[in-house]
Amino acid sequence: MVKVGFIVEGDCEKIVVESSVFRQFLQDNGCLLVTPVVDAKGGGNLLPQNIDVFINVLESSGVDKIYVLTDLEDEPSVAVVKSRIQHAKVETIFVAVKALEAWFLADSPAMSKWLGIDLSEAYPEKTINKPWDRLKEVSKELGKPGPGSKPAFAKKMIKHFGFSVGQAATHPNCPSARELIDFFQGGIP
Repeated sequence: MVKVGFIVEGDCEKIVVESSVFRQFLQDNGCLLVTPVVDAKGGGNLLPQNIDVFINVLESSGVDKIYVLTDLEDEPSVAVVKSRIQHAKVETIFVAVKALEAWFLADSPAMSKWLGIDLSEAYPEKTINKPWDRLKEVSKELGKPGPGSKPAFAKKMIKHFGFSVGQAATHPNCPSARELIDFFQGGIP
């Protein structure tokens, strides 16, 4: 088993990566998640001058490979985000397009369980505003309780509604989730 460590942008990414379903996915693909996952507490903290501290934490935990999971936010491209974060000790940087909450929108079965109706968001990574805003809009349009705070919603999506990155990756218009899944299914070199 390859021991992998993650540095993530924030609470929601940490919750998703540390979830039992994601851990199992990694294990099924020959990887053991080393915890704790390091929360950078904001994309701005994933700059080269700040990332060494996070890398040191993971290296002291005995990881073989280090990965980063962050959001695109308002950057012009995934390439810009990756080049900003790039570090020799980081194996791969995964960028959720617009934001991780797009992956929640892409998991139609989990969204349908949350809202109590069949729902499929056509373009989860191309919402007019941020995906978080779209989640609030959808619940309001349907007269359902809103998502609450981002971390609480991430926990609910995983625990009560069965969210998984793997399910989000099956959405035809969520290539950022698909990239992460394909990477680990392809076998770690």
